[in-house]
Amino acid sequence: METDEFLKLENQLCFPLYAASRLVTKCYQPVLDEMGLTYPQYLVLLVLWEKDSVNLSVLSGKLQLQSNTLTPLLKRMQEMDLVNRVRSDQDERSIIISLTEKGQLLKSGVPEMQSRLANNIGITQEEGQVLHSLLYKLIENLKV
Repeated sequence: METDEFLKLENQLCFPLYAASRLVTKCYQPVLDEMGLTYPQYLVLLVLWEKDSVNLSVLSGKLQLQSNTLTPLLKRMQEMDLVNRVRSDQDERSIIISLTEKGQLLKSGVPEMQSRLANNIGITQEEGQVLHSLLYKLIENLKV
């Protein structure tokens, strides 16, 4: 590929990943607005719906976010009565994040959100599975 061709936006791997990420997040937004959530708050809830409580460092690792990014997000979620943040009895440097009842109840809105996304995304279930697999392969390969 010539240098000029290589430098075109449409020939970059980063741009379709960036654009697709923004557009997928945008598809979630109407339902998240109804639920009173931001997309990052939704991601935190997804982790907690899988496991009722997690250490802040585990949450940080799962979401690929630094704790200094998560801390204000979690503080806001605590103010919204969605999560609790408490110091661990075993290690007071460790903060445990857990769901409140209100946070657990929001889980019921997720099937509608997933259905809307599936209807809007325009790919088959098989294509979605291949894409999912490739994206996770990319994530694993790029982890430092």
